[in-house]
Amino acid sequence: MLERYEVETFLTLAEELHFGRTAERLRVSTGRVSHVVKKLERQIGAPLFARTSRVVRLTPIGRQLADDLTPHVAGIDAAVRRAVDAGRGVTGTLRVAFLGEWTAPVLLRAVALFSERHPDCTVEVHEAQLSNTRAGLLDGSTDVLIASYPFDGMVNGPALLSEDRMLAVAAGHPLARERSVSLEVLADHPVVQYPSVTSVEFKRDRTPEHTPSGRPVPKGPAGNTFSEMLSLVAMGRGVLPVGGHTRRYYPRPDVTYVPIHDAPPIERGPVWLASNTTTRVREFVRAATDANSADR
Repeated sequence: MLERYEVETFLTLAEELHFGRTAERLRVSTGRVSHVVKKLERQIGAPLFARTSRVVRLTPIGRQLADDLTPHVAGIDAAVRRAVDAGRGVTGTLRVAFLGEWTAPVLLRAVALFSERHPDCTVEVHEAQLSNTRAGLLDGSTDVLIASYPFDGMVNGPALLSEDRMLAVAAGHPLARERSVSLEVLADHPVVQYPSVTSVEFKRDRTPEHTPSGRPVPKGPAGNTFSEMLSLVAMGRGVLPVGGHTRRYYPRPDVTYVPIHDAPPIERGPVWLASNTTTRVREFVRAATDANSADR
């Protein structure tokens, strides 16, 4: 059997792939981290990490062990949180965030109903940026985020907001004169990319590598923020698939939004870390669903 500190050390190193950062997170020395890993490798009977002076990476056995352990540890953490919450009731502080101005009304309706139902719980609201959404959920500075799906590695749903997809193009672009376009046009124009920190599945959904027929989609430049991405579109550097609410919240004379007639809708709603499924989070998601059911 593995001790809890051994599992925590192994999974933290598997995430960080850096002994110094792992030691800093666990508040121990790098020597302690190295000692624990070597002990685990002796118990397993095989290397869990391949280490050089510059790079630390998981071996196939290490990757399998990390994949197997992670859901069990998350389940234990969630069970303890639920037990604590059940004893305390819905109190304390809930930190919620929204990504994109069009999700703010959805969030505020949820906050109003949640606060009415649970007046002893304080709700803190802030706007998240593309660059820090995942980090905030992982480090606990955000309990629930209202964002668009898919959001890799997190609990997604239920959907509270649905919108059609549109293609953002420069005002002088030939496609700006079209009444609607097909996803197939993405193969004919560079597509502006989301920042590198954006999750893989999200980018695959918004800026696919291939059209439905299999044609490759050329990649354009990446922006650091959504406004910057639209500016790249306005400069003629590429086109960008967006949600229909973008036309209302980001009206620009140098950008035209053309409906995409064969694309599935974009859905948005609550996102949170599975191991942070507390009573507060569950009750907030329930309030968000009830408060916004009329607008779905």
